[in-house]
Amino acid sequence: MTCSETRLHKTNCGITRSCARDEKADGWRSNEIVWRNVILMALLHVGAVYSLLVIPRAKALTWVWSYVCFIMTALGVTAGVHRLWSHRSYRAKLPLRVFLAAANSMAFQNDIYEWARDHRVHHKFSETDADPHNATRGFFFAHIGWLFVRKHRDVIEKGKKLDVTDLLADPVVQFQRKYYKTSVLIMCFLVPTMVPWYFWGETLWNSYFLASILRYTVSLNVTWLVNSAAHMYGNRPYDQNISPRENRWVTFGAIGEGFHNFHHTFPFDYSTSEFGLRFNPTTCFIDLMCWMGLASNRKKASVEIIQARKLRTGDGSYGAVNTRQEKEA
Repeated sequence: MTCSETRLHKTNCGITRSCARDEKADGWRSNEIVWRNVILMALLHVGAVYSLLVIPRAKALTWVWSYVCFIMTALGVTAGVHRLWSHRSYRAKLPLRVFLAAANSMAFQNDIYEWARDHRVHHKFSETDADPHNATRGFFFAHIGWLFVRKHRDVIEKGKKLDVTDLLADPVVQFQRKYYKTSVLIMCFLVPTMVPWYFWGETLWNSYFLASILRYTVSLNVTWLVNSAAHMYGNRPYDQNISPRENRWVTFGAIGEGFHNFHHTFPFDYSTSEFGLRFNPTTCFIDLMCWMGLASNRKKASVEIIQARKLRTGDGSYGAVNTRQEKEA
């Protein structure tokens, strides 16, 4: 399939985009606005702002439920499509994979196969035109603007060349992909809305705007901050020659995904950080799953490799002794 064929491609927020029709050169970049995406994202964020007015009228249990849905949504991205399926940094048994696939549908950031494929492209071709959310094009583009214009053809072409046989061979990934729209309708909207209404008599209006619209919008922006803020603001203790940074605020919001300089330096490490459980709820979750026998084979960068890399390419912002060393002392 070529870019000249007017076909649609999905993005990381579940909305379709198409590749531009008339590329003229290798350095071509499309500025053609995809108004459908702009309108849908605008409506979603307007709904989220309105949701803030609903908070005082909702029951306390609905607040708690909305936060539970947010955590489940986040785990579907961080522990699921990111650390498990994109990077294969640990192994998960079938029950855990099913749970994470359901949580990923609740996140509604595209199905596992396409999210993982595009993320592998992002790592291999970071900050180039093959990077779906190339941060060199500015904060707005890296955060949400990449959804508002047609995909650069390099993203499509490079993505076709990646090895994704592991994703194609996973029946959970393929089942979710086949029934993705149905699973999103159920997990992202129906379940979050119906539980408060059925179990503690919340109004459908309140539960829909809090547990579905507000939760979904916040989770999207937290994920996007990894692409934008964590590529622009923070220190680079492991490799000062790449764009990704360590950003504590993103770490807090994205339940452990803000150690981005470490992650791009050691993408195979299941914790995405040298600090273990500190500030990393996703790592806590994966460790718990291992303790329960549902996960195994966690990959880690050794202390020696981390320290050598910090001394060789880091910016000197972290000391010579790290948390893992302190624990082993």
